[in-house]
Amino acid sequence: MTAASDTPASSAATMGTAAGGPGRITISVDAMGGDRGPAAVVAGLALSADRNPDISFILHGDKAALAALVARRPVLAGRCEIRHAEGVVTMNDKPAQVLRSGRNSSMASAIEAVRAHQAEVAVSCGNTGALMVLSMTRLKKIEGVKRPAIACYWPSRNPQGYNVLLDVGADVRADAPDLLQYALMGASYARSSLGVERPRVGLLNVGTEEHKGSSTIKAAAELLAGAQAAGKFAFVGNVEGSDIPSDKADVIVTDGFTGNVALKTAEGTARLFKDFFGEAFRSTPFARLGALLAYRQIKSLISRTDPRHVNGGVFLGLNGTVVKSHGAADATGIAAAVNLAFDLARHDFNQRLAHRLASVEAPPHAVAAPEKPPEDPTGRSPEKPQEGNP
Repeated sequence: MTAASDTPASSAATMGTAAGGPGRITISVDAMGGDRGPAAVVAGLALSADRNPDISFILHGDKAALAALVARRPVLAGRCEIRHAEGVVTMNDKPAQVLRSGRNSSMASAIEAVRAHQAEVAVSCGNTGALMVLSMTRLKKIEGVKRPAIACYWPSRNPQGYNVLLDVGADVRADAPDLLQYALMGASYARSSLGVERPRVGLLNVGTEEHKGSSTIKAAAELLAGAQAAGKFAFVGNVEGSDIPSDKADVIVTDGFTGNVALKTAEGTARLFKDFFGEAFRSTPFARLGALLAYRQIKSLISRTDPRHVNGGVFLGLNGTVVKSHGAADATGIAAAVNLAFDLARHDFNQRLAHRLASVEAPPHAVAAPEKPPEDPTGRSPEKPQEGNP
């Protein structure tokens, strides 16, 4: 199959619904997910609607509560359809439990709207594991994809200001062919969302030297090197954790366990440094004066490193686009996730991704044999790996 271009398209996707109208892009929103409840979700939608005149929403959840919240936001007038859903998926619910009993939940309803082509993208702040399981069962995987991945933006020294990191928690397991697919999906994502024509792809490892890393990483390096031309990316080899925010690569590929640990470590470090800055500039009268004089620069620095502004992990590898917002996101963070969903729909990203994946096949001789799990020092048999839940 001939690969289609996955650079940003000039024309927007159009899908009118009762919530919007001809020419508007419709986002399906699980309004009951997240730690802050539907009030924060609706506030975030209002911020996004103010920025994007061609956006409309289908909200899923408690109809009476949502109608009251939407009525307080004039910018949402005529742009929201509310669909009542009885159930709510909590952060403590097990994915298997949600699969059995969560059919009437706001999360399932939001995904169903995408499956039925009533909306282009689904957005949820809810339980990641449950969201992934429901998305996989309702939307199904793109043909040839074994493991979907979650991709996120990472502030960097690159001209576009961000790198793409994946997987950040869809699945703790990944073999060499999986990592190749992650590279293809991540490169396609960088082309569509960041405008990088030929993304540089790095493989996260414990060192940059070719002899370092597990047999899976070494096999993946061979696959990525051989797929550069067909995949329209440049493989830059191994990168270390300290290279994630650098300008050495545009896309960093790893398994979901490592990626999730890296992501949450960075979020915690960013919050710590923000606290340190605040304490330093409040410590003395002269420090407060210095903060006042440098207010604009300090505000810009905090904004560039604020995780809320890059909120939103994209589920890649499904027959439909799903954006996972951080569970603790406030209105600013939710608006960022919705804006991301809008941009992906506008560029018809998912169809372009499917074409890109169909254009490249992993050579069978390069696939690594599965590694033996490490022995448990207690003598117990190792447990079967479970899906991550960032």
